Amino acid sequence: MNDKKQEILAASSTRAPLAGVCQMAALVIGVAVVLVGAAQAQGKHIIANNTPPSLSQAQDLGPEDAAKSIGITVWIRSLTRTAASDKAVEELYDPGSANYHNWLTTRQLDGQAATADEAATVQNFLTAHNLAVSAVGEGNHFLKASGTVADLQNAFNVKIHQFRKNGRVFYSNTADPSVDEPAGSLVAAVGGLSESRMHAYSVRPIDPDTGAPLPAVPLNSIPNGFFFSAQCLRPPETVTFTTGGGLPTATYSGNRYGADITNTAFGTLPPCGYQPSEVQTAYGLDKLYAAGLDGTGQTVVIVDAYGSPTIQADAEAFSQLYGLPDLTSSNFTVYYPGGLPATQDTGWATETTLDVEWSHAVAPNASIALVIAPTNNDSDLQAALLFAIRHHLGNVISNSYGEAESDAPPALLKTWNRIIRMGAARGISVNFSSGDDGDSNPSGVTAGLLLFGVSTPADSPWATAVGGTSLFLNPDDSIKFQTGWGNNLTRIANALPDGSPIVPPLELGFDFGSGGGTSDFFNKPRYQDDLRGRGRKVPDISYLADPYTGAEIICDGTSCFGAPPNSGLFFAAYGGTSLASPTFSGLWAIANQKAHEPLGQAARLLYDLSERAITDIVPVGSHDNVRGTITTSAGTTFLSVKDLAQPLETRKKFYTALYNGTSTRWYVITFGTDTSLNVDEGWDNVTGLGTPNGKKFVDEVARHRRKDH
Repeated sequence: MNDKKQEILAASSTRAPLAGVCQMAALVIGVAVVLVGAAQAQGKHIIANNTPPSLSQAQDLGPEDAAKSIGITVWIRSLTRTAASDKAVEELYDPGSANYHNWLTTRQLDGQAATADEAATVQNFLTAHNLAVSAVGEGNHFLKASGTVADLQNAFNVKIHQFRKNGRVFYSNTADPSVDEPAGSLVAAVGGLSESRMHAYSVRPIDPDTGAPLPAVPLNSIPNGFFFSAQCLRPPETVTFTTGGGLPTATYSGNRYGADITNTAFGTLPPCGYQPSEVQTAYGLDKLYAAGLDGTGQTVVIVDAYGSPTIQADAEAFSQLYGLPDLTSSNFTVYYPGGLPATQDTGWATETTLDVEWSHAVAPNASIALVIAPTNNDSDLQAALLFAIRHHLGNVISNSYGEAESDAPPALLKTWNRIIRMGAARGISVNFSSGDDGDSNPSGVTAGLLLFGVSTPADSPWATAVGGTSLFLNPDDSIKFQTGWGNNLTRIANALPDGSPIVPPLELGFDFGSGGGTSDFFNKPRYQDDLRGRGRKVPDISYLADPYTGAEIICDGTSCFGAPPNSGLFFAAYGGTSLASPTFSGLWAIANQKAHEPLGQAARLLYDLSERAITDIVPVGSHDNVRGTITTSAGTTFLSVKDLAQPLETRKKFYTALYNGTSTRWYVITFGTDTSLNVDEGWDNVTGLGTPNGKKFVDEVARHRRKDH
């Protein structure tokens, strides 16, 4: 083990309860607290914009239980004083500047960080209000504490109430908090006064009969090998449904999606899913590998919540099954900077598995550093990301999670942005999934959203936002076509033995789709000057994400799928922009390898690349989209392509196919229908600029290295 890894592992050891982020010895408690000025010792400082905007749309249910214990994170204004200001970091990305690619060190970043005395001032305020401080975090940038609702209300001069919106009940402060001086002027934001949790952006194909994800399958149920069909589309078919042999009847003709549900043949299981070699061929990664570009010497960093207790064994099983290099302690390290999670979460376990296995599938010889936050609270994930940046674990960080921008207090949006900007200042591309819910319609797939809006932290101008596509392959694994990820479903026939047509067809509507849109909070960064509007546009780039054209994963059944203990390994097809972010991050690691230096934030370079480097994703239609007729005693009704693909918003071009579902029911599935978002030529709010074009992308990106390299 090298010296750097030993040092970082020691810092993140879980044997100490504060797990490497504590600097308690540096604090001076009680009478030793140094005041920051007599003038500040009077009055209170309001922490502006520390209330979620979405509260205006929620029902106030009244006061939260005063005895309830809540954990908070107090962010110190050191993040606002760092050397990594917007102007300073812009210079690092300006080829005409003497500072071009002169990435900052941790010492430079922390040069204006909070002192131990300032951290002690904030701690003194917290302890004086009966709040228990458990840790002082990376570089004195934050303190973690906890207390009852009553004590928090008293300390921060707020009321904490329960609210309800769209079936979600949550707590939040009703107005901005304030903090007594001299601590008040040191506080930038307080996380935890409002209940804010990040959503993992990994999804499985939905069983349209139940609304639940398609079940995972035990690995030992079929011979070792590859599982789902790589041929997602089949030639057009005609299907007819009757009612007990009589009326009403219905006939539908058009494209066919997915293997037959009765098919049990090895390697062609329904409905559809790709193994690593198929994706590698489709995106031209095999040409990179042939040139020796496979991530060697690079590290892909992954930040997740909760993690998976079996991730190392599962990822190694995935590697062996698909012929990838082994993942061992020499090239795969797990960090717990906030301590071991107290609970497990199967959803985040599958998220972690998807992130690790598919970053490895794209950059097979890169190392992986997995940083686990103890919960999916905003502040815990912020602290985990800060740890990865300050220790510079790698030149690219993949983050496959987010929440609707309006659900987070603006003060915490600024905190995310400052942390991500620190990454950009260190030459790190901090990548975020753009979301799985299209325009974040609260009635969509991601539970608990309150308002429409882009996903945060993908909305940060210093992040690279990764959206999603649907990918269809030819028999030789070359790309048949791609379109923007967005699925609608319409049910057209009941299950056997009935098998009767549904009259009229049942529009189930939007299922999944790539997140995107325009930020209501962050202004458009300079690299998006050529795009319309004033707000930051999401996403920047895209990769495979549609779970109906998804990727295979291997995971312990108990860890990922809620199976009984000792159930062994399971396999399943997964998608979501949680697939797009780690795969793009793996490719970015290869680009850094080619450049022989850290290239920094990907988004800063993407908008200057040629059409050769990025494949523009445009709307895709078909002459064989599904049409039908229904005959009843009243006559025959014709159903057009549009009738069977609703809702379409303003969309005119899309792809539909007959789908047998997961039972004997039948559906029409639609591709390229992403809520109010639209795929278009050039940049669009579904796929960004498009998808990277393999070696041409890497070669062109690498030319942005410093001229003296």
